Amino acid sequence: MLKKGRIEFFTLTSAALQGNRLSDPATREVAVYLPNEYEHQSQKRYGVIYLLASHGRTNYYYTGWNQWEERIQERLDRLISDGVMPPTIVVLPDCWTRLGGSQYLDSPIGAYRTYLIDEIIPAVDAQYRTIAERDGRAVCGHSSGGYGAITLAMTRADIFSAVGARAPDMYWEYSIMPLLAQLPQQLEKWGGFEAFIEAVPTIHPKRADFWAAVHTVMQCMIYGANPDNPLGFDSPIDLETGALLPEVWARWLTFDPVRMIDLPQNQEALRSMKKIFLEVGQFDEYHLQTGARIFHRKLAELNVEHDYEEFPDGHGGTSYRFDVMLPRLANAIAG
Repeated sequence: MLKKGRIEFFTLTSAALQGNRLSDPATREVAVYLPNEYEHQSQKRYGVIYLLASHGRTNYYYTGWNQWEERIQERLDRLISDGVMPPTIVVLPDCWTRLGGSQYLDSPIGAYRTYLIDEIIPAVDAQYRTIAERDGRAVCGHSSGGYGAITLAMTRADIFSAVGARAPDMYWEYSIMPLLAQLPQQLEKWGGFEAFIEAVPTIHPKRADFWAAVHTVMQCMIYGANPDNPLGFDSPIDLETGALLPEVWARWLTFDPVRMIDLPQNQEALRSMKKIFLEVGQFDEYHLQTGARIFHRKLAELNVEHDYEEFPDGHGGTSYRFDVMLPRLANAIAG
């Protein structure tokens, strides 16, 4: 018998996002899934999974209707009712920006990691019966959401004890470099960085070249941050010649998880995880299977226990894989 939970939203006005560079709203809705038994087990506390959306999406993508896909509530109801997954609270934050995302980092785009860690999590713990400690929290996501999850596992192991990442942004020589090569001609078409950023909401139609540009410009603002540049960031590409600028690119690579894992403090953080689940499609169009394989190999060489899976699919349209990821994380953090 299907035991139906519910999704509810609460509104949070963020101090961290006030006055952000892109003038994105500081007041946002946080979506929270509560399992069916939450109403009936008044003394019980629940583990919490923080589910991070990919670039170009936000929490409403998961809570709303999508063709031939379950809403997140329907998926969780089914997994819990079938006994595959223990009753768990799932939180979906809104970290959308004018440029489609934030990579869940603090950057010139806005202080989105601070927003998540210092504002959303305390608000959730205050309003709901959570296991309000690292052992009761997991973080997961796909693509940019997977990037946010795996970097949070390495840098905020004081907050999370389990992580799931599907096709996270890794090994940028293969996944990002091809898009960077397109940037000069894209910005020439739209009039440069500032003109493009200003025009993003009104550019139509939003075809593949737009999505490539908006994703790359977002990354320029985040990974190339430089307060001494009038733009607030440095481009890793010489926009006149199209040549790579090695010094800026080297700064970018410090954010690449396949480099981050080489730092001893990040290795210790990963060793402290109760569950690491990393997966990727074998035919990922952005070649993220290469980065996942490198990260998997490094975890194995470090003797860090983890689950690694590849499945016969590409990058998008893989929400069905949450049937695998979510139960593993939920079981790891169950009270």
